[in-house]
Amino acid sequence: MIVTEAICKQLSDKEIVKKLRVDIDYFSCLYDRYESRLLRYIMRITLANNEQAQDILQEAFIKIWRNLNDYDESLKLSSWIYRIVHNETISYWRKQKSLGKDKQFQLNEALFKDVSNDFEMNEDKEQKERQTHQVLKLLPLKYKTVLILKFMENMSYHDISDVLKIPEGTVATRINRAKSMFIKEAANNHISFFN
Repeated sequence: MIVTEAICKQLSDKEIVKKLRVDIDYFSCLYDRYESRLLRYIMRITLANNEQAQDILQEAFIKIWRNLNDYDESLKLSSWIYRIVHNETISYWRKQKSLGKDKQFQLNEALFKDVSNDFEMNEDKEQKERQTHQVLKLLPLKYKTVLILKFMENMSYHDISDVLKIPEGTVATRINRAKSMFIKEAANNHISFFN
C-alpha cells in the first residue's frame, strides 16, 4: 500500500506510530515529517556537509525503525526521534574526530540559510546568520547543542531534557551558561548583534 502525503498530514505522530507498527509503509510518513528538520539539526551541530549529514540521518532512521517497539508513548515522539538523531550525530562526530578525520567537516552554505528556508533574506539578516553560526562553532558541543535546540529548533526545556536525557534544571543552567559564553565569544571576536 502506498501512503500518500495527504493521508500522512491527517495523522498525528502517535497515530503514525500505531499504524506503523502494523504496516511498514507508514514509515514514509515519519520520514517525510522529520527529514528536513533533522537534517538541518545534524548540519548545525556538526558542520557536516550535506552528504555526511544524509549518512548520519540514514543511520538514525534505521535505529528509529529498529527501536520503534521500545518507544515510550508517554514521551513526545519528536523528542524521542531527536534523541536518537542527536546520539547518532555525536557518535559519528566522535568517530571522525578520533580517526583524525574531523578536518573533513566543511562549512556548508546551507548553514547560513534562514530556518524557514527563505532564500530572499536581506543582507543584514544574512550577516547576522553568518555571525551566529561563526560564534556557535566556537562553543563547546554541550552548550552549542542546547542553544540550537532552544533557539533554532524552538524546543521547550522539557523537550530538550527528553532529547539530551538531562534534568530540566540542567537544561536551564546550560542555556544560561551557553548564552553567557555566546556573548563572550561574540565580544572576543568583535561581533555585534546590535546596531
